[in-house]
Amino acid sequence: MGRSFVGKNSTTPSPARVVLSIFVMILGFALVADFFWASSSKFTSSYLNIASNWSPYHNSIILPNNGPQKGENIGVKTKKDVVPKRILPATFQDLPAPELKWEKMKAAPVPRLDGAAIQIKNLLYVFAGYGSIDYVHSHVDIYNFTDNTWGGRFDMPREMAHSHLGMVTDGRYIYVVTGQYGPQCRGPTAHTFVLDTETKKWQDLPPLPVPRYAPATQLWRGRLHVMGGSGENRYTPEVDHWSLAVKDGKPLEKEWRTEIPIPRGGPHRACVVVDDRLLVIGGQEGDFMAKPGSPIFKCSRRNEVVYDDVYMLDDEMKWKVLPSMPKPDSHIEFAWVLVNNSIVIVGGTTEKHPTTKKMVLVGEIFQFNLNTLVAVLNAML
Repeated sequence: MGRSFVGKNSTTPSPARVVLSIFVMILGFALVADFFWASSSKFTSSYLNIASNWSPYHNSIILPNNGPQKGENIGVKTKKDVVPKRILPATFQDLPAPELKWEKMKAAPVPRLDGAAIQIKNLLYVFAGYGSIDYVHSHVDIYNFTDNTWGGRFDMPREMAHSHLGMVTDGRYIYVVTGQYGPQCRGPTAHTFVLDTETKKWQDLPPLPVPRYAPATQLWRGRLHVMGGSGENRYTPEVDHWSLAVKDGKPLEKEWRTEIPIPRGGPHRACVVVDDRLLVIGGQEGDFMAKPGSPIFKCSRRNEVVYDDVYMLDDEMKWKVLPSMPKPDSHIEFAWVLVNNSIVIVGGTTEKHPTTKKMVLVGEIFQFNLNTLVAVLNAML
């Protein structure tokens, strides 16, 4: 019986090749259909929504690698091709918002860093602060909003702190609590004072139980409240909360009373009382601290964590957690004002840039609506 054989060079396809060809055609059709489906806006929107929830870099900025450099062969893979993209948190981007037109006012008599400021009617009292890292101011300058002038300079008590002050006013008397004494990263003082802005006279108050750097400070229900701040090493966040009964610039008690601790410690927060509610906003944990063994207490950089937390003390003297700020914000203890039943916070500082390690300034204005208790972006600086 004769048999028909198919040689390896024959043009007649084998069953296996026919099956393979059909599989490849089906796969190709599926890929083309998938491409057109994926190109639709509905799919793109759904994908981005899912990806943003799944991605470990949610709410982050991805900075792509630069393109090929001059003289680089595009067709050849180099080590640079496998370097991962840099991931930056969204903290370091400007948030979209309408811009406000700013009017330049008369410059202050001296530059200041980490000083303090309190407004009473049309006058702004500006206290202490660094003139440079090796020099601190020990006086008060006054700015008049009505005629755009500075004047009326007067000295602070010799024992009063020069930076990182806790400060609040009742409309006439300014209460000044604790803070750093001296330049660089020197230690804090527990001394506390009150200034009568009508007579320009200072009086002593009972010292704080333990000195602090930049604690949250407010007058609430007839008592001077001091909360959080940094510990005596300038770095450790503290959660202590004390209060002292005061009236018309005079203490009604000889000692501070211990109150419920704040949920999260740290300095440089906004602290506001409105509608019989006490709110503490933003701040940070950690700060520069003195270099060990330095005779001049030279500042040494340490890790800082800036946060967006908002807390409120209620009628039961219990802390409640409120919606966070749009981005972390610190050094805002004197950067807030009440407008139309809202707390408006201007500028501040946020996390140090992860690549350059430089301080990043906040370029936005945030509004905390007291009706909804929600913080929103108001405008760009």
